[in-house]
Amino acid sequence: MDQTAIGNRVPFIDLTAHHEPLRTEFERAINEVIDSGAFAGGPFVEQFEEQFAAYCGTKYAIGVGSGTEALWLSLLASDIGPGDEVITVPNTFMATAEAITYSGARPVFVDVDDCTYTLDPAGLKAVLTPRTRAIIPVHLFGQPADLDPILDFAAAHGLVVIEDAAQAHGAGYKGQKIGTLGRAACFSFYPGKNLGAFGEAGAVVTNDENLYDRIRTLRDHGQIRKYHHAAIGWNCRMDGLQAAVLSIKLKHLDRGNSLRRKHAAIYDEAFAGMEDINTPVVADYAEHVYHIYAVRVQERDHAMWLLGKKGIQFGIHYPVPIHRQKAYHYLGYGIGAFPVAEMLAHELLSLPMFPELTRSQIDSVVYALKTAALASALV
Repeated sequence: MDQTAIGNRVPFIDLTAHHEPLRTEFERAINEVIDSGAFAGGPFVEQFEEQFAAYCGTKYAIGVGSGTEALWLSLLASDIGPGDEVITVPNTFMATAEAITYSGARPVFVDVDDCTYTLDPAGLKAVLTPRTRAIIPVHLFGQPADLDPILDFAAAHGLVVIEDAAQAHGAGYKGQKIGTLGRAACFSFYPGKNLGAFGEAGAVVTNDENLYDRIRTLRDHGQIRKYHHAAIGWNCRMDGLQAAVLSIKLKHLDRGNSLRRKHAAIYDEAFAGMEDINTPVVADYAEHVYHIYAVRVQERDHAMWLLGKKGIQFGIHYPVPIHRQKAYHYLGYGIGAFPVAEMLAHELLSLPMFPELTRSQIDSVVYALKTAALASALV
């Protein structure tokens, strides 16, 4: 460990370090968009859609305004609405459930696996009803959910599988890129994601031509051509500026993911054998891309205090599971309904993770967290 690094401030994410090497390319691309006037949709969006579909190995990609819109439109285009139920997990960002609610359907939760933190397929049968129409597995923190048993269950019961891949750009499942297995996969390009825009943006990837056509129509006020509306849609178009930026950053995604895996391996080795720090488990089917590197610690409050004191930024994903949010109180889930998700809400601590993270910064994080764990053990 580099002792000279101990005590240095470490950001949770450093977008300046991420963007600075590409600044000249960004400026040139943004100027091209300004000169063209193609700000809402248009050729820059179409170019990115082609590139992202090719990257994911799908026939189609549809650029939209956010990852939330990607989920919402995928549900609407799958004819999911009032009276329907959609199964998902409670330990995810609110957007997963919001999209279900805004489609008119009801979110139904199942607990997650205590190693991967993703949807436990064993819980699906217990929540299946005649109203169940879809499953949204969440590829949490960059690790894919175990899709084969989910897809098998869905096929046996006539359900749609829509992957929430908002944290899994470039992740793999049994040698295939995420996005090729369900009916659709939904991505967020929020700035801090592995592939992030300069604002809000998202995309749906699919091999289903009908779904592709319907989402393209819905994202543009239901227009099949200007002022001719075949459906009641919404304004969910991707901006040309965001598409131009994403086209540049997509070329560097695999390298960034590779660096994230290297950083994760250093963390893993540093914390190996420590009873009070549980590092992420990578499923044997998965190629993890570590959007988030979250450890489980028993005395999280003390660890948070000491990390903050030493200038180490961190995150908590997610402190209140969705079924315990006031907004979803009406669903009637009580404390203990999903014990694994609730346990994770109290134990997960997300450490700094971004491609430009340096070894000295990692050493600072490791030193601070080890110190916190040892202090807690002595109490």
